[in-house]
Order: sequence, then C-alpha cells, then structure tokens
Amino acid sequence: MAFPRILIIEARFYDELLDEMVRGAVAAIEAEGGEYELVTVPGALEIPAIIAYVENGRRQAFDGYVALGCVIRGETHHFDIVANESARALMDLSVNRGLAIANGILTVEDDEQAWARARVGELNKGGAAAMAAIHMARLRAELQG
Repeated sequence: MAFPRILIIEARFYDELLDEMVRGAVAAIEAEGGEYELVTVPGALEIPAIIAYVENGRRQAFDGYVALGCVIRGETHHFDIVANESARALMDLSVNRGLAIANGILTVEDDEQAWARARVGELNKGGAAAMAAIHMARLRAELQG
C-alpha cells in the first residue's frame, strides 16, 4: 500500500488546539504520500460512531482512521467517562473489525499539558497518531496479503 487513504475525525471542542493537531496529522499523511478526508464531530464520544457509520455504510474505503480530540480534567467524573468510553469504543472497533485506528484523543489535566502535546513543534500527537494509523494500515495489508 503505497498511498494510504486516511479519515481524520476531529472532535472540535477546543478549536485552536484541534487546528494544531489536524495540522500535524495532515502534514504526516502528506509526507507519506497519502490522501485524507476530514470529518468534524462535537466531542470525543462521537468519534467512534463516525468510524462505525463509514464501515457499515461502505461509503468510501479508508485504509485507516485518526481520532483527534482533547479531554481536559474538570471537577466532575465526566472526564473519566469521556476518556475511558471513547478509548474503549475505538479499541473495540479496532480489534473486533480489524481496523487501523489511531487514538489521538488527548486526556490531560490542563491547557498547558494539552498544548505541549498538540503543538507540531513539540510532541505533535496529531502527527504521531496519523503515522500510527498509516503504520497499522500497512501492517494489516502486509499480514493479510
């Protein structure tokens, strides 16, 4: 698979932060000669549903998926629910359906941690997630013949 086709799903809860993460993901995909589409959802819990919609409908074939979002701890248990359930649903899709899904949903304590992970010039988790999706898609293709 020379030219991976990737679907980026972004949860636009923190607009500027997600702009940076998408920038990193797009740069990584383009550096690999890949193509991408971008879909926006309201929050991290909605990301797995989009992957299921695409796979169930077979609207378009994608080699891999990049889930991008950010969950910042607050004063309630909502953080734990969103962080755990979005990760669980992505893992279930990946394992049960054999999909190449990279979880780039940041789960952090504060804005400072989020930006350190999102910035392309720092940890670049958007780019790292895109590379993980591409790597897994290529491995799947290689192992499945």
